[in-house]
Amino acid sequence: MPHFAANLSMMFTEQDFPDRFQAAADAGFDAVEFLFPYDYRAEDVAEWCRAAGVEQVLFNLSPGNWDEGDRGLAALPRRKAEFKQSVRTALDYAGIIGTPRLHMMAGIADPADPTCQASYKDALAFAADAAGERGICLLIEPINRRDMPGYFLDDFDRAAELVDRLGHPNLKLQFDIYHRQILHGDVLTGLKSLMPLIGHVQTASVPGRNEPGSGELDDFRIFRTLDALGYEGYVGCEYRPRAGTLEGLGWLQGLRSE
Repeated sequence: MPHFAANLSMMFTEQDFPDRFQAAADAGFDAVEFLFPYDYRAEDVAEWCRAAGVEQVLFNLSPGNWDEGDRGLAALPRRKAEFKQSVRTALDYAGIIGTPRLHMMAGIADPADPTCQASYKDALAFAADAAGERGICLLIEPINRRDMPGYFLDDFDRAAELVDRLGHPNLKLQFDIYHRQILHGDVLTGLKSLMPLIGHVQTASVPGRNEPGSGELDDFRIFRTLDALGYEGYVGCEYRPRAGTLEGLGWLQGLRSE
């Protein structure tokens, strides 16, 4: 069975954010992830992890102004300075919290625009180099445009080509099962072919983005495939519980009892 990390931006939202770390630990998780830590002091986040006894395995670089529609800065040529500062800030947070992976969001931009393409490639090289100096893995993730209209990086093959072409040892692909199914389908084949490039996996049912086992995919077969492929990282539970976080954890209890 894979190792699972509770996504605290979507799970345990019945409680205030600082209390979600202990709630996740009490539910049997030994790791957590979330979207962004920047509303809090890094030292406080580190203490919440320490007190709960959980590892913080992933968060995102700043997306820019989320409330104004920003979904990343990397592919936006006019915001290069802001992007570089977001890399420095994220690395400082990761160093204090002890986070080994960061996800670089691409932004809302036209993937066919040469200036956006150049901006993204430059940003990717800059962030990978900076993260590598700190011993941190940088991740890029294709995201479907149904959930995030206009997102620049919306193709797994293109993402894999970027990772492979840059050839940076700490640059990896974030394989989100939910986004993969919506974008391309063929989840198992995708996992098998891309496994050498994968640095993190996330899960949610399709199409509702709820608990594993509640949608159109055989999520448990996918988890068994991850085991068979030798994947040793975490699977982030980036899903929205349908009727309460604890009430929806039957899928995980069932896996643990096998």
